[in-house]
Amino acid sequence: MNDRILRLRNAMREHGLDAVILKSVTAIRYFSGFTSEDASVVVTEDRSVLLTDFRYTIQAKAQSGDCCEIMEVAGAAHNEAIKKILADGNVRKMGFEEDYVSFAAYQVYESFGAELVPFAKQLHHLRIVKSQEEIDSLQKAQAIADAAFEELLKTIHPGMTERRVAAELEYICAKLGSEGPSFDTIVGSGPNGAMCHAVPGDRKLQEGDLVVLDYGCLYNGYHSDMTRTFAVGKVDPFAEEIYNIVREAQQRALDALKPGITGKELDAIARDYIKEKGYGECFGHSLGHGFGLLIHEAPSASVLGETVFEEGMTITVEPGIYIEDKFGVRIEDCCVVTKDGKLDLVRSTKELMHIN
Repeated sequence: MNDRILRLRNAMREHGLDAVILKSVTAIRYFSGFTSEDASVVVTEDRSVLLTDFRYTIQAKAQSGDCCEIMEVAGAAHNEAIKKILADGNVRKMGFEEDYVSFAAYQVYESFGAELVPFAKQLHHLRIVKSQEEIDSLQKAQAIADAAFEELLKTIHPGMTERRVAAELEYICAKLGSEGPSFDTIVGSGPNGAMCHAVPGDRKLQEGDLVVLDYGCLYNGYHSDMTRTFAVGKVDPFAEEIYNIVREAQQRALDALKPGITGKELDAIARDYIKEKGYGECFGHSLGHGFGLLIHEAPSASVLGETVFEEGMTITVEPGIYIEDKFGVRIEDCCVVTKDGKLDLVRSTKELMHIN
């Protein structure tokens, strides 16, 4: 964690800041190793202090090592302790996470006496390129997800509800070592699959359905993300045609993913192919997003994605076609940009699987 604090201090100097206060659980975990949200981390030029209460001091010492001083403070004394740290460091300009801090918290920050500078974007940028240790955690999370998909296909059958499928999948993931779902599992069968973020319900899987399954696993706090669409029994030729269009669109984008391409350019590769096939209006979301300690983080692959991809960045590649009242198809892999291309973390087949 010490190298991350050093990079944070370099960013502070570049922006003329004397301190940064971290409050989101993501930023606290990334820069200190501490995994509870009941804390603050204050970083100045010569100090990094993690403030928490009695319930968490042992945990903080174990997780943060020597990268932070651990200061035990009761809830009522928390803000006064921060104010003293800032005063001792003669802090005049302080960065904060404007996309996380509530208005009430902002008013408290104002009472500290330092000029407040929004700094969330810079904090996100410090996390955008993943270390090998982070990539290892992402690979492990996805390996669990792949193994779970293989096991799930052996257990699901027509007549199961979407909700039951989601429950079975999350149980299998936990059994295989996932710390929890990366996000609310999506199961959309038949016409429900046309809803990009379908909530699993009581609809039963039926012969002829396409089923969209979008889920992820957590390992060491890092998220995986994958989508596979499978068939229940035999599906009609139109459904297979749409599936093959989506599969080809994804493969074209995957083949183009490498350092130097922008998110906008990557998005266009898949989007233009789907438009060429006549289904451009049926692909209304972005091609992909970064992932790490958050399931959605920078960079993005979208019509507005200006980030130039670099080695170590992450991105999902997930084109889809959604036919209202009929079905949806989405195929998603989560990838890491490498020196010469990309590392696709997903190993599950993209052949259209049929369950009976």
